[in-house]
Parts: sequence; C-alpha cells; structure tokens
Amino acid sequence: MSFGSPLLLSSLNPLAVAGGADIPDAVTIAGTTLSRSDLLGAATSVAERIAGAERVAVLAEPTVDTVLAVVGCLIAGVPVVPVPPDSGTAELAHILSDSGAQVWLGKAAEGSSLPRVPVRRHARSWHTYPEPDPGTTAFVMYTSGTTGPPKGVVLSRGAIAAGLDALIDAWSWTANDVLVQGLPLFHVHGLILGVLGALRVGSPLIHTGKPTPKAYAEAQGSLYFGVPTVWSRVADDPGTAERLAGARLLVSGSAPLPVPVFERLRELTGHAPVERYGMSETLITLSTRADGERRPGWVGTPVRGVHTRLRDESGAPVPHDGESIGGLQVRGPIFFDGYLNRPEATAAIWTDDGWLRTGDVAVIDPEGFHRIVGRESVDLIKSGGYRVGAGEVETVLLGHPAVAEVAVVGLPDDDLGQRITAFVVLRAAVTERELIDHVAEQLSVHKRPREIRMVDALPRNAMGKVQKKLLS
Repeated sequence: MSFGSPLLLSSLNPLAVAGGADIPDAVTIAGTTLSRSDLLGAATSVAERIAGAERVAVLAEPTVDTVLAVVGCLIAGVPVVPVPPDSGTAELAHILSDSGAQVWLGKAAEGSSLPRVPVRRHARSWHTYPEPDPGTTAFVMYTSGTTGPPKGVVLSRGAIAAGLDALIDAWSWTANDVLVQGLPLFHVHGLILGVLGALRVGSPLIHTGKPTPKAYAEAQGSLYFGVPTVWSRVADDPGTAERLAGARLLVSGSAPLPVPVFERLRELTGHAPVERYGMSETLITLSTRADGERRPGWVGTPVRGVHTRLRDESGAPVPHDGESIGGLQVRGPIFFDGYLNRPEATAAIWTDDGWLRTGDVAVIDPEGFHRIVGRESVDLIKSGGYRVGAGEVETVLLGHPAVAEVAVVGLPDDDLGQRITAFVVLRAAVTERELIDHVAEQLSVHKRPREIRMVDALPRNAMGKVQKKLLS
C-alpha cells in the first residue's frame, strides 16, 4: 500500500510499499519530524533487528522512536506490548510477566532486567516483508486495571484494519487532512487511532507531546483528537479555541464530553464536536459522522459492520425509545481475540449467542442514536426502586454555572438501597441545597442527589477518565 491510496482491509502495514509520493512531514512529535521515506527506511531497519521475536515491549513515550518501534514491529509481524511510561513497579512487573515480552524495543523502563534492542532513528533498510495473515496478533494492550490487575487485550491486524477503515469512512478522513493530537501512545485512542490511523490514510500527523490548548492552536491542523479534559481546557481558553475555527473536525473520546463543553466549543469554534465510543476490546463501535447529526451527550450510530442491542438484567430486550436504560451489547468484525492468559474472563464477556457485553449501560433512540449512561457497575444507580443513570444527573449539574467538574455515584443506603451522591468541583460558591434543587427542577425528583460533597479534584487515570471506585 502507499500513503493516500486505497488500502486492503486485511493489511495493517502502513508502509508496505516503498513507491508512492513522499510526505516530508509524515510524522511530527514534540518538534521532531520524519518524512514518509524516513519512516519506511528506519522502521524497516527496526524490523530486521526484531524479526522472529514472539512479543516485544515498547515503552510508549510520545517520541518518534516509539512510532518507529511500533511500525517496525508491524512490518515484521511481531506483536507489540505498549507499556505506560508512568507504570509503577508492580504494574510494570505484571505487564512484562503476563505478556511474556522478550525484549524492550527502544528505551527500557528503569529497573527492568529485560534485554534491550535499540531503535536507530537514522538507520535505513529497504528490505521487504510479506504481509502477515490478518489474524496475526498486532498488539497486546493492557487495560487500566480499575477492577484488578491489568488484562492484556489481544488485537489482531485484521480487526484493527477494519476498525480504522470504519472510522475513515465515518469521519471522511483523507490524505488532505492534518491530524493533531497529544494523547498517550499506550492506549487505543492515541496509538491506534492517532498514529496508525494517520499512517493508514496518509495524512500528516502532529503529536504535540502534551495536549495543551496552546499547542493544539499552534499546530494548525484540520482534524483534532482529544479527551474531554483537553476540550474542557480549550473551551476555557476562548482565544485559543477561536484559533481552531479553521479545522474540519474536532473529535472527542475516551470519556463522555460534558454537554456544556460541547456547547461552548460550538460557540467558540463554530464546530459541533464529533463524539465516539469504544473500548480496548472493541476499538471504536459508535460515532457521530462528519456528514451527519451531532447531538450533545450522544455518541451517534454504529460504525460500518457493527451492530448493537440493549438487554436488562434478565437478558430481555430493552426498547430503543430514547429513554429506557439497558446493558449495551455489540457485535462486529473489529473485536479483540480475548484476554491474554485469561480464558475465564474472555468467556465471561461473551453472551451465549455471540454478542460482546461492554459493561456499559446506554439508551438508544428510534433513529439508532446512542447515549452512554456509564459503566453498569458504577453508573447505573438503583435508588428507592428507580433505575437512574449517573450521566444524566452529571449533565444537569455541569449546566450550573458554579460547577466545574462532577461525578455522580450510588453509595450504600439502608433505606434507598443506593443514595445518589454527587462529588463536585466548584468554580464559584454555591450551597448544597441549590445544587440539589437545580437537579430536581430539571429531572424527575427521584433523580436528585441526596448528598453533595464538595472536593478539590476528581480522581482520574492517564486517559482523563474519572475513577469512580475511588469515591466513597
């Protein structure tokens, strides 16, 4: 394949053909730029040094060396284990042991005894490698570990290629775009979508190192990826936000985008953000489209090849009426091959009739638009006999001018079963009663918080997701 040309669905080698027009600024990370020919020659040199390895670890710092390591492995058909650079000692030991990684490719984590194979940025090779079978493993990506030790999600080349092509279709992504992002390279969002997606399409990539509003504005791209924390900071910086008016698409993911942030971005930039939903196990399954409707608080319709349904606790269908909440289940060609070394966990995520349980609860309207309520374990609150989605309560609270951030959970209650409790970060003074009444005025009274707790900050992971299990 070549940059900017149609791609085979099963192929995942973004640099498989040496021919085709060069791109002088194919990848820029933190001020360092590689052309397409730089990438091809240096990554093929990496491939020569690790060809035949069973699995390699890459310390996924935001550098061009990380990109060369990953692309080199794709060329050679060697599975990659992206390792978060800020991994603690126990997490690092678990990932390396569980994955069976044989070597570090590029920089090694401190304290690790694994041997290291260097990435030589200026080395060049023009050897060609046959495209591996699409069922071959491309990545073992570890989950955040919020419910126990991180699990290794096994992703095949074919699943990733199909997933990227579905997004390319949904977002009308072409080689004429310039992608700007500053997300971590050890998750699906930053690495697979944000690096491999750009290489697959042939659009230049600018990775800003850190996703600051100033860096995003200065990059002058046409397509921007960010998590809600990034977009919230952009929305709080009007001068910077207005400089994004010339973009084509602003894409938000990895967590729900608060409705007030959506509306503020639209006001300042003229763009209604594209929202999408997925997980490491499924890649991106839902998205609003470049050429379609974009509703604040909703993540759109299934991408090409994906089907969805809602089920209640007994497994019965939940109507697609835009109001009823159910467990979201999905089916399609872009899913993982299982959790590494975890056959029981792999079996548990699938239904008997072949649908994947996402663990999220959602609402689907008659037109097929989806709204994610949150995680079934923490965001579906059963209070006084009612089923309440934490997300809709959070949306109303975020609409109050005094509220900067909020997380709503159900805490144990002897009378109600679960007590709706809101943890709130304020931007201005307000009383607990004012916030409770604010929700009761806009939603059913039974959905009002019974308790408001003012906090200085909400606990978040590296992707900006609030870790509700730490709130009590």
